[in-house]
Amino acid sequence: MSMMTASLSSRQGTVVPEPGERPDLAGYDHVIVACSFGKDSLASTLHLLEKGVTPQRIEWWHHLVDDDGDVFDWPHVPDYGRHLAAALGVRLYFSARRGGIVREMLRENAPTAPVWFDTPTGRVTVGGKGPPNTRRRFPQVSANLSVRWCSPYAKIMVADGALRNQARFSHARTLFVTGERAAESANRARYAVFERHRADCRDGRARRHIDHWRPVHAWSEAAVWQILRRHGVIPPLPYQLGFGRLSCLACVFMSADQAATLRHMDPDRFARLCEWERAFGCTIRRDRDLGTLASGGTVYGPVRRYPDLVRRALCHRWRGRVLTSPEQWVMPAGAFGDSTGPV
Repeated sequence: MSMMTASLSSRQGTVVPEPGERPDLAGYDHVIVACSFGKDSLASTLHLLEKGVTPQRIEWWHHLVDDDGDVFDWPHVPDYGRHLAAALGVRLYFSARRGGIVREMLRENAPTAPVWFDTPTGRVTVGGKGPPNTRRRFPQVSANLSVRWCSPYAKIMVADGALRNQARFSHARTLFVTGERAAESANRARYAVFERHRADCRDGRARRHIDHWRPVHAWSEAAVWQILRRHGVIPPLPYQLGFGRLSCLACVFMSADQAATLRHMDPDRFARLCEWERAFGCTIRRDRDLGTLASGGTVYGPVRRYPDLVRRALCHRWRGRVLTSPEQWVMPAGAFGDSTGPV
């Protein structure tokens, strides 16, 4: 056992065995990974590669939660993904709800915006013809997705639209892969490892067979970092700055330390969020506003020590490598740390 592996095992337990129920990976026409470029979706991809799925068979679908805006998401992450997709040889497709979370959050007497998604033959736009109504509210901290509406409106329903509106998935078998882990929350622990996807229609006229697999559901965090190290994948900058997971930069689940760190890194963005809280007359958290939350937290040490890394994280272009050797791979500062995020 290497020193790195021994260290990981002693901190978080040994690598867990694979789930007993898993798909026949050779039996699918399409293999799609919903990829945030966070550690768990990357680990899911690397696991597929280790199980013999060739890179050319894998599609990464990345949802731009801001669309072309710049409020909730980390600016450098899409370009990081482009570089990593090229390095690994997987195909990368972007998608979004038009106007992103901000447009939906500010929506007043208007329908929910349409969804667009990239395909092998070009960009497609669907939806946007629903009844007008008003949102004017932040997503709230809740396991209930009708309350924490950012996940369904900016991610889940976007993927559903892409699956249901491409003829290439009709009369075909598709495996949809996501990176939820049971250790993240009690709610995620209840997720099925292998099940029909919500967009499945194998018994209908389209014969759209879609299975949903969560290959790392039973994995420890140690197992996730081990596979990234084994393949030499350098994680995105939030992990290097002390964040324990790649949630949105302005995730509604942010801890006090994350709020303090956001205010320190990007005061203009933080101030905009606070202004919206006042305008809505409704705070993100029911018990305190963002300013109060941030005042109770401590800025992550790497953020104070490495201002150039912060500037890179807030830039829209990725600079630097995405792959290294396992021997040179370095555990990021955020590993096994504050991982506040969606439940």
